Amino acid sequence: MLNTRALHKEFGGVTATDRVDLQVTSGELHALIGPNGAGKTTLISMLSGMLKPDSGSIFFDNQDITGLPAHVLPGLGLARSFQITSVFTELCVLDNIALAIQAAAGHSFRFWTNARKDKTLRQPARQYADRVGLLPRCDDTVSNLSHGERRQLEIAMALATQPRMLLLDEPMAGMGPEESREMGELLKTLKGDKTILMVEHDMDTVFSLADRISVLVYGKIIATGSTEEIRANPDVQRAYLGTAADA
Repeated sequence: MLNTRALHKEFGGVTATDRVDLQVTSGELHALIGPNGAGKTTLISMLSGMLKPDSGSIFFDNQDITGLPAHVLPGLGLARSFQITSVFTELCVLDNIALAIQAAAGHSFRFWTNARKDKTLRQPARQYADRVGLLPRCDDTVSNLSHGERRQLEIAMALATQPRMLLLDEPMAGMGPEESREMGELLKTLKGDKTILMVEHDMDTVFSLADRISVLVYGKIIATGSTEEIRANPDVQRAYLGTAADA
């Protein structure tokens, strides 16, 4: 589904990603882990069109998408959630999801009609809210949601673009134990239904959900494999997991 070849990015002479080769198979949940500063968000940003690589190629479903702008990729079936939530806090939950549906449809709201009464937007928006567990809060202003609920909303908005693949940048960032558990349950429902590339620091979640894991250190992927293979890899233990690999 996703394939990068020698993907390279530098910032002022500092190498962020160093000729990265990454393959994500259709239908799998592939986790990307690594210490802070390893280049994970830079890599996700290139895959989602937020950054242009200095060199190398990105293929999505056998189509070369290298350098395509971010707004084009959802139309091809590739959607991203961000490390810091990106939602409209002054609008309600349903409004946010409806806007994502509208954007995916490629047309603007009809000028002379009330968008909040448009069933072609509101009914599917409720379905996506229900999918992520936010149906009881669909009429609440986003500013009143908890951090975890905002992360759920962002995933609902990504799903509303009807992607074939999701790029999730630290979906559990800033969450407490209960919110993390709920997000883990949500991701479990998406597994197998969507191809997912997920950057995440929560190792319990990574090891419980991922079909395969790639480890990025100093801009290079040093290992890719199953949970068991990554746990047992001495290079990974030294570079990142440490004693956590024995837990």
